[in-house]
Amino acid sequence: MTTKFFGEPVRRREDARLIVGKGRYLDDIDSGAYAAAFVRSPYAHARVVDIDVADALDVDGLLAIYTYEDLTGPMAEPLPVLIPHPQLTAPRTGYPLVRDVARHVGEPVVMVVATDRYVAEDAADRISITWEELPVVVGVDAAERADAVVHPDVPDNIAARHHQETGDVEAALAASTHTLSFTQYFERSASMPMEGKGVHARWDDADSSLRVYSSTQASTSVRAAIAAKLQLSMEKVEVIAPDVGGGFGVKIVHPWPEELLVPMAARLLGHPVKWTEDRREHFISSAHERQQRQEITIGYDDDGRITALDVLVWHDHGAYTPYGIIVPINTATQLLGPYDIPVYRAVVNSVYTNTVIVTPYRGAGRPQGCFAMERAMDRIAQERGLDRLEVRMRNLIQPDQFPYDWGLTFQDGRPLVYDSGDYPGMMDKLRALADWDGFGERRAEAEERGKLRGIGLAPYVEGTGPGPYEGAHVQVLGSGKVLVSTGLTSQGQGHETVFAQLAAAELGVPIEDVEVTTGDTRRFGYAVGTFASRAAVVSGNAVAQAARGVREKALRIAADVLEVDPADLEIDEGLIGVKGTPGATIPLRTVAVLSNPLRYAFDEAARQATQFAGPGDDSKPPVAEGDAPGLEHTDYYSPLRSTFASGAHAAEVEIDPATWEIEIVQYSVVHDCGNVVNPMIVEGQVHGGVAQGVGGALYERMAYDRDGQLTNASFMDFLMPYASEVPPVVIDHQETPSPLNALGIKGAGEAGVIPGSAAIASAIEDAVGRRIAAMPISPTELYDLVRSDTERVINSSPDATGAMA
Repeated sequence: MTTKFFGEPVRRREDARLIVGKGRYLDDIDSGAYAAAFVRSPYAHARVVDIDVADALDVDGLLAIYTYEDLTGPMAEPLPVLIPHPQLTAPRTGYPLVRDVARHVGEPVVMVVATDRYVAEDAADRISITWEELPVVVGVDAAERADAVVHPDVPDNIAARHHQETGDVEAALAASTHTLSFTQYFERSASMPMEGKGVHARWDDADSSLRVYSSTQASTSVRAAIAAKLQLSMEKVEVIAPDVGGGFGVKIVHPWPEELLVPMAARLLGHPVKWTEDRREHFISSAHERQQRQEITIGYDDDGRITALDVLVWHDHGAYTPYGIIVPINTATQLLGPYDIPVYRAVVNSVYTNTVIVTPYRGAGRPQGCFAMERAMDRIAQERGLDRLEVRMRNLIQPDQFPYDWGLTFQDGRPLVYDSGDYPGMMDKLRALADWDGFGERRAEAEERGKLRGIGLAPYVEGTGPGPYEGAHVQVLGSGKVLVSTGLTSQGQGHETVFAQLAAAELGVPIEDVEVTTGDTRRFGYAVGTFASRAAVVSGNAVAQAARGVREKALRIAADVLEVDPADLEIDEGLIGVKGTPGATIPLRTVAVLSNPLRYAFDEAARQATQFAGPGDDSKPPVAEGDAPGLEHTDYYSPLRSTFASGAHAAEVEIDPATWEIEIVQYSVVHDCGNVVNPMIVEGQVHGGVAQGVGGALYERMAYDRDGQLTNASFMDFLMPYASEVPPVVIDHQETPSPLNALGIKGAGEAGVIPGSAAIASAIEDAVGRRIAAMPISPTELYDLVRSDTERVINSSPDATGAMA
């Protein structure tokens, strides 16, 4: 493969269109469509006694009202469990519309369709529902007590018990020189993309086909779900993801009820129907994530080396488990981070509560796991009076230990094996980047100004690029344009740029000649989806393989024309030429024309191209056996197992003891995603992840009351960091190529968010000398903590000389 465009900071090709308002999002589609609105449950747990629609029928412009009684066939069945697991012993999912019992506020009960959204909302307001309230379960502590239950046939509220273990934990803890145990909490948060969910559907009665636009991370899977639920042939369903204004995990869930109900209504009414989610709907009916209670016991020796780790996690899964138990499995399998821990046990109890479903949010269980591991590392350092960075260095997996097999099973059922890395080198880079050893001087300067200053760090390892597959189609047109198509969707990650770079590098063409289409089942019918930092690894390798197939065919055709061996040819700037022979060239676009036996019929360029082809060989068929007309190729990449990216963050905070406001004054990141395709894209992903990590540490919290009502369901009350709260981020790259794929790349999409809460908690703890056992933390909570009787900690930051203070 040529290295041109690979590893270069190519500017994002999407931005020229998106930042000037030329994007085409879901709500930009078809202003003449009918509009849907939903009546949603106002109760966290209640039985539907009666639905009275009489008053709504008088609304001018009302077209249809649908309740569960109007659903038939597969539409009347529960929604699917997308990722079953043997340890998910009590899976439960809801219905497209509530059948009898609503199990969280916001669950859809009635769909109204009208001439526009205003009329639909007016009609929905007139629908009267009689409810019988039921006992409510909120939070993991209440779920564990099981004084009330979410599902009557799950009396302990436990959906799944995930258990992974290596070695004899009990014996190792008993033999450890030191042990400590503690409990901590991680609160519930949510994705909050700029654009909520949305669906547009158009039914064509002439050929019984359906075209659906959805703001989704998994268009091909939505297509399969619609076809199955509406009992249509897959060939009659098209699903297209237009420009998607962010996803972060909430849009990987499929099908959402609306993705089935809107197409159903379009089919029944014979007219396009559209629904776009408003912000309150997103708060109370879209997926949340994060909440866990973690009970940790750790054994270690005098030098701070870990001898055994035992973790019990209570994970809040909300009312249903449509996405299986991927999030708690991620916590259990990736909690270990970069450390060589000889004996390990993780048990995760995933419990039902009467709250919104919990599914992946950027990081998907990994921030919680990193929080558990890194808080344990800080506790060891504090107990032994050691430098926190040094304790981590003593426990790291060494470069000569790769591949590192944990003897455990990863989320996809395959072995948990770290493919490559240099964790000591990564930590050395972070020490220098954050000026860890010079922090004492900065602390002293802050004290002179009356401020408390602290520093913290947190490394992590992230499983990226899981299978089972992704594919790509690459085609060279007679114009010289290169079309790249993949079923993977894009929500702003820069896929158009990265995939164009990979195709251009393989084909030796200008990147300007490459056009990329993602998330359109008309162009590519088989795909998995955008999640788990997998786009560059899985789709990227598929694009490279497909382009390689096109290159091989192009060189073969050109070799026939130029009467040379294909090995003697190269492609540069769209010209195929003989190595070392200037002038002996043929344009790639001409080869595209020559690849089609009917080339002579089209245009002047095609006719001129015949001069290269020479007379036909009547001893061979026009299209060779096993070949196909056209200069194009489709290929799929299916990884053997996940690649493991890694990184380390250091946060430095300054706290005003008058207000207890927490300011992050410095943030350093070392990141290793193998070979870097585009450093600008990677750094953009890291910056965005850091911003969400800051949100999870200091601001974002889904606050439910005891009745299951979300008390902060608006941006007036649910806090997120502004640009003013996101610190400048200094980034250094480390590249340890993955041996598992030809490009040597690992994922980067979720890396920035994973260690944020752990690193910031470490820094705050270092500044105030009080243990931080729950995140996020607000200034008010910090004020209360400092003035409480909560255990104080020994400061363990290095002073100006690198010694312990």
